[in-house]
Amino acid sequence: MASAPLVAEPRSWPHYPSRVGTFCLVELQKLSHDRTEAITRAVQPVLWLVIFGETFNRLHAIPTGNVSYLEFLVPGILAQSSMFVAIFYGIQIIWERDAGVLTKLLVTPTPRSALIIGKAFSAGIRAMIQVVVVLAVATLLGVSLHLGPLDILGCLVAVLMGSAFFSCLSMTIAGLVLRRERLMGIGQMITMPLFFASNALYPISVMPGWLKVLALVNPLSYEVDALRGLLLDTHRHLLLDFGVLGVAVAAGIVVASSLVGRLAR
Repeated sequence: MASAPLVAEPRSWPHYPSRVGTFCLVELQKLSHDRTEAITRAVQPVLWLVIFGETFNRLHAIPTGNVSYLEFLVPGILAQSSMFVAIFYGIQIIWERDAGVLTKLLVTPTPRSALIIGKAFSAGIRAMIQVVVVLAVATLLGVSLHLGPLDILGCLVAVLMGSAFFSCLSMTIAGLVLRRERLMGIGQMITMPLFFASNALYPISVMPGWLKVLALVNPLSYEVDALRGLLLDTHRHLLLDFGVLGVAVAAGIVVASSLVGRLAR
């Protein structure tokens, strides 16, 4: 059975953005059918801030420089909660395969990359709900953050890019394992290592050498660093952070697009 091309033909490029937007809109419409999802996903970041953050803020056990631990933690929880939204996104594409939807999409002239990009960035838009929740809770806890319009816009872009990468990672795994049960197991296996092997909970400087190496190749670390730079007004590595995220997203889209056809075989 013929499948959609990975790279769009020249005549399809004028319609490419609209096709990406259509796939993204379809994904977001699913959210309206289960409005409790936004509420249930907000519970975990709130618990991290209120329980873990408040406790370690009193202990002063982790060196965070001139900022309180709660201020240091908020960007990490933003990145973590958005990753948890995106990392199981591949389950949806397997479900679409089982329902026969994916096969119909892949035989249309629409490039596979448009499908992947639409799904990836819809995951990012869903994760933006987490941004609102975490920033609201942080404000209620009295955390001092820089929330200017450009800072908030930058945070939304960082979360969008980070979620897009992790959803592409999830869809890549889906293209390899082909089964929801296996994807769930692998997703649960890698989420906490990705989280703990980053700078979300503690600075990279306090890590042992082997963990520093893992943190420096972990895209989550660069998402956290970008959010921290924006919300704490340091802006030290923003070009590097967004550059790494951009490369990671592009690579994730290419790899996921090349593997999605395996699901329809």
